[in-house]
Amino acid sequence: MKLYEQGAYLINGKDVVIQSPEASAAVKSKTGKDVSTAEAKKKTIAYNILAAHNTSGNMDKLQIKFDKLTSHDITFVGIIQTARASGLERFPIPYVLTNCHNSLCAVGGTINEDDHMFGLTCAKKYGGVYVPPHQAVIHQYAREMLAGGGKMILGSDSHTRYGALGTMAIGEGGPELVKQLLNKTYDVDMPEVVGVYLTGEPMKGVGPQDVALAIIGEVFDKGFVKNKVMEFVGPGVSNLSVDFRIGVDVMTTETTCLSSIWRTDDKVKEFYEIHGRTDDFEELNPGEVAYYDSFIEINLSEIKPMIAMPFHPSNTYTIEELNANLLDILDDCEKRAEVSFDGKVKLDLKSKVHNGRLYVDQGIIAGCAGGGFENICDAADILKGASIGSDEFTLSVYPASTPIYMELVKNGAVAKLLETGAIVKTAFCGPCFGAGDTPANNAFSIRHSTRNFPNREGSKVQNGQVSSVALMDARSIAATAANKGYLTAATDMDVNYTKPKYFFDKTIYENRVFDSHGVADPDQEIQFGPNIKDWPAMSALPENLVLKVVSEIHDPVTTTDELIPSGETSSFRSNPLGLAEFALSRKDPEYVGRAKAIQKAQKAVEADECPGKAFEEVAPVMQAIKAAFPEKNFHDGRLGDNIGFGSTIFAVKPGDGSAREQAASCQKVLGGWANIANEYATKRYRSNLINWGMLPFIIDEGELPFENLDYLFLPDIRKAIAGGATEFTAYVVKEGKLLPFTLKMGALTPDEQEIILKGCLINYYRG
Repeated sequence: MKLYEQGAYLINGKDVVIQSPEASAAVKSKTGKDVSTAEAKKKTIAYNILAAHNTSGNMDKLQIKFDKLTSHDITFVGIIQTARASGLERFPIPYVLTNCHNSLCAVGGTINEDDHMFGLTCAKKYGGVYVPPHQAVIHQYAREMLAGGGKMILGSDSHTRYGALGTMAIGEGGPELVKQLLNKTYDVDMPEVVGVYLTGEPMKGVGPQDVALAIIGEVFDKGFVKNKVMEFVGPGVSNLSVDFRIGVDVMTTETTCLSSIWRTDDKVKEFYEIHGRTDDFEELNPGEVAYYDSFIEINLSEIKPMIAMPFHPSNTYTIEELNANLLDILDDCEKRAEVSFDGKVKLDLKSKVHNGRLYVDQGIIAGCAGGGFENICDAADILKGASIGSDEFTLSVYPASTPIYMELVKNGAVAKLLETGAIVKTAFCGPCFGAGDTPANNAFSIRHSTRNFPNREGSKVQNGQVSSVALMDARSIAATAANKGYLTAATDMDVNYTKPKYFFDKTIYENRVFDSHGVADPDQEIQFGPNIKDWPAMSALPENLVLKVVSEIHDPVTTTDELIPSGETSSFRSNPLGLAEFALSRKDPEYVGRAKAIQKAQKAVEADECPGKAFEEVAPVMQAIKAAFPEKNFHDGRLGDNIGFGSTIFAVKPGDGSAREQAASCQKVLGGWANIANEYATKRYRSNLINWGMLPFIIDEGELPFENLDYLFLPDIRKAIAGGATEFTAYVVKEGKLLPFTLKMGALTPDEQEIILKGCLINYYRG
């Protein structure tokens, strides 16, 4: 795999000219034409799809209107509640509500199914589509029923990726979907486009997860594709089945790219034909000469079976490399866990080595990445006639949709799997985020799913429980299962892959999915459960701001799972205040109490009472501020003084992983006004902060001028935001003195400025 920062020209989809002083002459010699870089940039597939959906008239500053929206049952309640509070009357474009995350209905009594009924009645009232639990995971339904060539889809799940089908899809936090529901736009600077040039053909036994992990391992730490569009081109694309392409595509989220798109061909056309949607196919190719801002060359023939060790999809090795350096790599993982868990529990992976081989406790093939037809058929072929054994090792398989499950039953794959001792379950995303198949304490699980962050397997470090996940392809998981839990690469197995043809039967969808066909019924009553709560009132940004630092995180990357845990907390995502009790609980259990304490001062201000009496700790802070800024005429910090109080956190690089808006909204409802970071891991997390009225500050790397529990003062912050400032003088309040330092912020759009000034997106739309 080769990475080229300097960019490249692609001629007729085949010939590559890497950018250099001689590149223009080389392009001319091949085409007979003078081609400017600016013109060639307009010949990428990505540029043309974005241009077709841009409403701004300015391709540098995009304002995108999407064709369709999709959400699942731990995001759609909050989205619709926000939209309702902002004036929603009907869904203006197709909006699909799937139910694949809280499908088990096992936590919190009736609240999960209450959310489902809320979704069904909202689909009727506002004119949407409702997919009942166990029918399909969100992204498989979108592939089967929503994707279309040249279209754009916005989803409230980070793995919203349908580029292999010619659809540019983006996963964002819920407020971005709210904007689309209110006929507003998705505003973003024109992203750079990275060409991913594929050659060769995967060796037998190598699957899409192997290719995906190889890419993630190369690009993640370098930030090579961060917030960019990955465009897959080259002759190697045609050597991959559509299922294979889908499996690579969905994992591009883990590179931190903004979106992805692939050139399409007759295999993609056949996919649409199989699904009865031939009109949705569009052949997509880059133009005669296309220019990419950066470039990746991948020879698929060189990819070997991969494994991403705990606790990130970028912690990659070939399985061959792992087996050759087993104890050293396991020791490194244990040391990483020591840092990640702050020494609270001990992960012991070296005890998994039995007679020189790594023994794993659990295998799972599931979800939008692993639950595809081809993955499961190949796994069944590997396991044919084998037994997974009667020891600790277990194997669970989750087909990604009921139509896939039906075909696997018809062609015998399910029978092959069941007779080995494996369990085949319904479509469910739980194993991907810690709400299903939680292994035993200190167990080691291998999964063809999307993420292996800490606690994604369901353990709770705060309760002394720890287990871990490695990501692998379904084929090598099946090979490991055939060897009763001893880690094995699929390339080490001699297998006859039958490659049965897929037949899609949409009868189950016709029988069970509610589709309004865009017709709203305003007389439909929405069904609320007792856990579905409205968002609390939120104040506008004050003129001056006092912030207490209530958590300080120095991990290289902080995931959204650490900001608001996944798993069992998902059941509370329809209850903003209830969910907020879990904020940072796995990373900093004292965060909630500290945030609530300083929030008392803000609540006192809103009640026109003295904040220093409500929370005595702020009284000396205000004395120091008054002494330094006598012209402000602060009295006692009441509302008339135009001062606000709240909390902030520092994290080196927060926001990797899930699109969930709750990573920001939980901080907001607890009185958070800002995050301070060296950089933000993803655009979507920064957008979530802004949409919830939180200031996304940046501070230069190096020694911090403040520490946890310090107070910060930001004078004239409202005026600065309104004026478009990108640098701010802030002060640390220490021992009665104010010490200045500089905070920065990436430029905000006019709408983003107004959202922050109003206090949140809901306030912005209320006017």
